[in-house]
Amino acid sequence: MKNVSRRLLVFPIDLVLMVASFVAAHLIRYEGFDFYTDREEAFFVSLLIVVGSRSVIFLLSGIYRSIWSYASIHDLIEIIKTTLFSSLVSTTALLFYNRFYQQSRMVPILDSLLLLSFLCFRSFFWRVIRDQYLNQRMKSGNPTLLVGAGKLGAMLLSEIRRQPDLNLRPVGFLDDDTSKIGAHIQGVPILGTIEQVEEMVSKFSVSELIITMTNPPGKLVSDLTKLAENLKLNIRILPSINEIFTMKPKISQLREVRVEDLLGRAVVDLEVDSIKSYLKAKTILISGAGGSIGSEIARQVSCFEPDRVVLLDSAETPLYEIDYELIKSFPDIRYYSVIGDVKNISRLSYIFERYAPSVVFHCAAYKHVPLMELNASEAVLNNILGTKNIADVSRLAGVDRFVLISTDKAVNPVNIMGASKRAAELYLQHIAPNSKTKFITVRFGNVLGSSGSVIPRFREQIEKGGPVTVTHPDVIRFFMTIPEASQLVLQAGSMGEWGEIFILDMGEPVKILNLAEEMIRLSGFAPYKDIDIVFTGLRPGEKLFEELLLNLEGLKKTHHPKIRIAAPFENYNQLLFQNKLNQLFSMAKANKEKEIYDLFKEIIPEYKKHEDYINVATHQ
Repeated sequence: MKNVSRRLLVFPIDLVLMVASFVAAHLIRYEGFDFYTDREEAFFVSLLIVVGSRSVIFLLSGIYRSIWSYASIHDLIEIIKTTLFSSLVSTTALLFYNRFYQQSRMVPILDSLLLLSFLCFRSFFWRVIRDQYLNQRMKSGNPTLLVGAGKLGAMLLSEIRRQPDLNLRPVGFLDDDTSKIGAHIQGVPILGTIEQVEEMVSKFSVSELIITMTNPPGKLVSDLTKLAENLKLNIRILPSINEIFTMKPKISQLREVRVEDLLGRAVVDLEVDSIKSYLKAKTILISGAGGSIGSEIARQVSCFEPDRVVLLDSAETPLYEIDYELIKSFPDIRYYSVIGDVKNISRLSYIFERYAPSVVFHCAAYKHVPLMELNASEAVLNNILGTKNIADVSRLAGVDRFVLISTDKAVNPVNIMGASKRAAELYLQHIAPNSKTKFITVRFGNVLGSSGSVIPRFREQIEKGGPVTVTHPDVIRFFMTIPEASQLVLQAGSMGEWGEIFILDMGEPVKILNLAEEMIRLSGFAPYKDIDIVFTGLRPGEKLFEELLLNLEGLKKTHHPKIRIAAPFENYNQLLFQNKLNQLFSMAKANKEKEIYDLFKEIIPEYKKHEDYINVATHQ
């Protein structure tokens, strides 16, 4: 209220302008003071009516909520609307008073035009004065180059002008659209193409580089980061549209370049209606809801207005944290945090009977490859038996859709974790044809920042001063961000029918050594100079590279450009497969590790023991 009261101090100025416009309109129309002679009383009453009615409307309107030093087109439109409406009201009032007796009908029109001109001048006068003041202050700021002369760049430039305390002085834009070169944005020139960045940095003594492009290619971000390191520049970037959610970038959103930016992942184009059709007003159950993927799926699901969301996990602390976050962020949705283990089928039966979910996202799994090599029994019981339990209960409970989160490590597996996820995929393909539940598998590679992933480990090692450990110089992996993976999981969930395996577009594989070097640079250090990189050798169960598709599966396009579908492999004897699984479960419960490895070879013909894989890989 205090700020609004201060802005109301402009109102007396507007009163003066109302009187001035009314008098000026008469002077223009009558070319002198003839309107006043012998009609003093009528003139003053008319003036009182016009100014009085206008004052009431102006005070009731929202124009005094604006800060005039930030006047914009929106404010101009509000002034026009308020002025025209007040003119209509005041003219109507004059008609009731004297029906324009002895008064020209041109006066109200001239009065409106003059008042509108005065108000616009009054409003934008403060903006002009402020901008001139800021321009003078910005001349002493750090020379700044903006990479990307699009809408985001123009909006960020406006923000920079409004905050001179940032000490930034934009000297120009760079853009690969050659038709823009030579043009100006708010007086700042578009100097050249992005390839000329080094030349422009030298020419204008640039000390700040800001990337203002929508989802710039990862290679471009990487190249600019290396250049900034060599030239001792400070480089920053605007978040992707997924992070901003609106096309209104602010200085507060500017941040240092992160490893996610190096991927250059495009914005996910979601088919909102198809996703909403199976999530809105439904009860959704998410197993492993406290994990990286499970928690993000819970956030994404909540955006589609479900009725209830059941968060299932065996770990209480992460479950409590995501429950607390979601209740604050989505107060209109009912959340139920349930402690439970997918290996406990009686507990699952109780949960499904109590909450009756329509859609299940099965994210619960042991994912750490070296650990699962040392704990094969638990990998079998949690990843395969757990999936079987929750899938069987879902089928009996009449769940509409069941989505299994799988991994690229299930393709030609050389580790227990991958083999266990492949067996889980096969089980769903076996039961899907004879079930009303639509069983869907979604397979993707590594996600940046997930618990236990390489990114947090590298970050921790860099913070401690190194060295950064890489298992092998030739190791490559597919990566995507957690939000992107979760959004595509929801999209694939709307497309599946009977046991399909959907494969997400992971883009180009990333060499882990290059990733380590980039993270060191992003932290302000030089690889091998400030922080060393050492090679520790492949860990138990680890591949040099991951695959997303079995040679046996084939690949088909879907209507979504970032999702492919693998045809089900049907050469498995269902009865034999079930018997082998039961033997596997018995061996796991008895902790017979050697027998588990042998049975996996029978269940999954393409499975190789890690020792055999290493022997082949090192001789290629």
